[in-house]
Amino acid sequence: MFFGIVVYAEITPISANKVSTSSSTTVHKKSCRRVITVGLFLRLLIFNLFKTIIPIEMQLIHIGSDHAGFALKEQLKNVLKANYNVIDYGPTTAESVDYPDYAHPVAKAVEEQGGLGILICGSANGVAMAANKHAAIRAAICWLPEIASLARQHNDANIVCIPARFISEQEAEQIVDVFLTTEFEGGRHENRVKKIACN
Repeated sequence: MFFGIVVYAEITPISANKVSTSSSTTVHKKSCRRVITVGLFLRLLIFNLFKTIIPIEMQLIHIGSDHAGFALKEQLKNVLKANYNVIDYGPTTAESVDYPDYAHPVAKAVEEQGGLGILICGSANGVAMAANKHAAIRAAICWLPEIASLARQHNDANIVCIPARFISEQEAEQIVDVFLTTEFEGGRHENRVKKIACN
């Protein structure tokens, strides 16, 4: 709305007052084209200025691992941070740790703050078991992009669990990309998902 008003205000007075004079139609048309060009330039300039001042809110991603998944966590974090708001729950080194200490904070954050989660350990079983103790969490072990897609489409999974010792970095990136960009289909799946939580 605001940008349209700026451009319209630049064009209207000249086009109304000058183009109507038949003796100088060509000159006035050129003037109008120049004004339109300037108006569009100003519109683009203002738009980019607003993008700088008011950044677009990025999707929230919670990520954590154990020592076996540390290197892959760091790799995925570096890839994702350009397009997502990534919060790292640790660990900060590859020293031996206990996976529940990192799976639970990620699961709790997804429950309370929203967004999606990524958990990584050697087989993905440990982090998935810990995360799924949380009532609002649906953590899915994914080792193929197709499984990640179905986990989102059919199960409305909100945490993807990746087996670091069984897939490559490239495969992990593909799985995460599919998981984060696939939407829940709802429909016939919605009632089934509602039955997952144990009351």
